[in-house]
Amino acid sequence: MAKPLLIFVILILSLIFSCSATNYIVGDSSGWDISTDLDTWLVGKKFNVGDVLVFQYSSFDSVSEVTKENFEGCNMSNVLDLSKNGNTSFPLTKPGDRYFVSGNRLHCLGGMKLHANVENDIAASPAAAAAPEAEAGASFPSSKSNNPSVVPSFALSNHVGLDSLLLITLGLLSLAISLV
Repeated sequence: MAKPLLIFVILILSLIFSCSATNYIVGDSSGWDISTDLDTWLVGKKFNVGDVLVFQYSSFDSVSEVTKENFEGCNMSNVLDLSKNGNTSFPLTKPGDRYFVSGNRLHCLGGMKLHANVENDIAASPAAAAAPEAEAGASFPSSKSNNPSVVPSFALSNHVGLDSLLLITLGLLSLAISLV
């Protein structure tokens, strides 16, 4: 009885750790805004296949996915994807570099642009393959206003924290040990 239970616990734990795609709110509570320090926001972040970048911005702006060349020069011609709805998600479906710029060229020149290096994390790959694919440019309910202090309620629960996973792991292990 104990051996099948232990195998079951290990299987559950492997699923928990392999199904941990993350929705990143670009700029966190400040959103996609000229006042947001996106270079600082990027520090320590590792984007994997299956993650989603969520851009929240006012009605005065937009977000475009562009090529590396257009990114470097803030060139707004021949964009790969464009959204102006105030709340846009870009699923990271394959490894490689992704480039995003503000639709306002002056904002882009002022630093409102984002380079995301997407890695093919082996642990995240099965989750990305099994998860339904979000449509590029898809939107969430808009919550970004001209007041950058507004934080949508779903932004607070997008990340499955390591502390939560640790508590689940310890709980399952204690359950398994108590049944042995």
